[in-house]
Parts: sequence; C-alpha cells; structure tokens
Amino acid sequence: MDHIRYSIVVPLYNEEENVHPLYMRIVEAMQEFSDGYQIIFIDDGSRDSTHAVVSEICDADPRVVLIRLRKNFGQTAALKAGFDFARGEIIISMDGDLQHDPAEIPAFIAKINAGYDIVSGWRYMRQDAWLTRRLPSIAANWLLAKLSGVDLHDFGTTFKAYRSDAVKDLQLYGESHRFIPALASWSGASIAEIPIKNINRQKGKSNYGLSRTITVLLDLICLKFLLDYSTKPLQFFGSWGLLSTAMGIAAGLFLAFQKFLMHTEIMKEHGPMLFVAVLLIVCGIQLISVGLLGEMLSRTYYESQKKPTYSVRDIKTRAVLPPVIM
Repeated sequence: MDHIRYSIVVPLYNEEENVHPLYMRIVEAMQEFSDGYQIIFIDDGSRDSTHAVVSEICDADPRVVLIRLRKNFGQTAALKAGFDFARGEIIISMDGDLQHDPAEIPAFIAKINAGYDIVSGWRYMRQDAWLTRRLPSIAANWLLAKLSGVDLHDFGTTFKAYRSDAVKDLQLYGESHRFIPALASWSGASIAEIPIKNINRQKGKSNYGLSRTITVLLDLICLKFLLDYSTKPLQFFGSWGLLSTAMGIAAGLFLAFQKFLMHTEIMKEHGPMLFVAVLLIVCGIQLISVGLLGEMLSRTYYESQKKPTYSVRDIKTRAVLPPVIM
C-alpha cells in the first residue's frame, strides 16, 4: 500500500458497539476503488472498550490506523488529528455512530473527482428530535450561510469529503470543524453539497445536546470576525470607534452651543446628555485603540508564523521559478 489516494477519518468516543460494524461497511463501500486507502480511527479518550476493539481491527488490517488521544479533546481536535495523519489525496470524514452510511462514500468521491475541493453532506430528511436538534440546526445553518456567504443547507454534519490541500493547513479550535467549508472558502475552495441519509443511532448514547447551541453561536461570532476582519481588525473596531467619537463630539458641540451662546445651565438642563457625550468619546477612543492593537497583533501573527495572506491554487510557467523562502 505504497500509494494512498483515500483517507477515511472517523473520530470515536465510547463507540464500542458501533466501530466494528462501521469498519465492515467502510471496507465494503471501498471495494469498488482500485486505489489504495486507509481508515483512520481516532479514539478521543473513550472510557469503554472502543480502544480494544479498534486495536484488534488494526492488528488484522494494515489499512487501519488507530490514533489514541490522551483524553477527550472533542470532535474538532479529533478530526484535526486525523487530518494531520491522513496520507490520502482525498479525505473523507464521518461519525463513528453509524448515523452516516459508508455506502454513500462513492458519491462524495465522484463529486470531488468532478472538480470540487470540498463536498458536504446534507441531511435533507433528518430523523432527530425537533426541539433539541432540528430547530437549533435550522437556525444555525441559516445564520451561518448568511454570515459566511457559503450556500449550504447543513454545516453541522461531519460527513464530508475534502481534497487534502483544502484542509491540511486549517487550524481548527473549539467547535470549528462544522465551519470548515466557511473557513476554506476564504482561500477560494470550491464547495458542493450532496444529499445524504440521516440514520437514527441504533446503539450507544448520543454525545450531543441542546447545550451545544450556545457554543455554536459563540463560534459563529468568532467565525464571522475571522473571515472578514482577521487581517484588518482596525476596519471593524475603528469604524465603530469613529462613529462613537463622532456622535460624542456632535453632542459636545450641541452642549457647547447651549452653554456659551444660549447661556443654558448644562448640568441642570442637559446633565444626562453631557455624561453620554463623554462616554461616547471615551468608548470611541477605546475602540480605535483596540483596533490598532488588533492590527499589530495580526501583523505579528502573520509575520511570525510566516503565514501568507493569500492562497495559490496552482502555478503554470515554462520558466524556472526561484525557490520560495518560507
């Protein structure tokens, strides 16, 4: 198995009952492909026998890789570990609870081969509970599509396929695995969506709940800022700072007019307005200062990490290019 074209990445947390049936279905789905593949199972600090079961599979099948994390770091970290160790040109990620059907993997690969960088699954007929899963998902997906400009129906599913160069350099934190298409869109990745089945969990206990909605909403705010202003924070904070300062100065000029030309007792007649004017000016100066600090931090980050502010798809030339110094 010298050349690996496909890497199937599966994070696991307490899935001892599901992992072996899942492995068998993945192997069956990959039989139609002659290219080499690997299956990467990431044991995300499971407390049951998940590690033992996967170890047995790994001993019997050289195509299986087991990565065991020291503790439960969460799905995003587990996926990132799988991406880092993946050797395939095409990476397919999926859940380990059998709610994703491996028989649909060929459809993802076909779409990638059609020229897309990322193919995302769309659970168009979800079987989850309406109040705790489907309603928050509909709201979050609508909001994320509007904020990111990526027209997907379902950001939340892990069942996706990627060209390796589209995800290898992404830094994933928190719950940002669900935002990979939005993050990749910044560098110009082409994204498609295909419908997939949503199968109810048959064994084991779900690790998701309504409490995750708050985390996702906070990550949405962070994502919007990263997509639009990570390289130009002053434009975000500075614009609000200038608006606040301008309003404060306008209020101050009005109060000065009342004081010196109309001889009005400011504290008696316009006391609250005076405090608001001062507050607006102070807040405006603080926002501009935060923007300037953000600019310095942003430049320090990109320069110290030697991280480019652009993304190259390919280069075609007949000339010999000098080596790029990174």
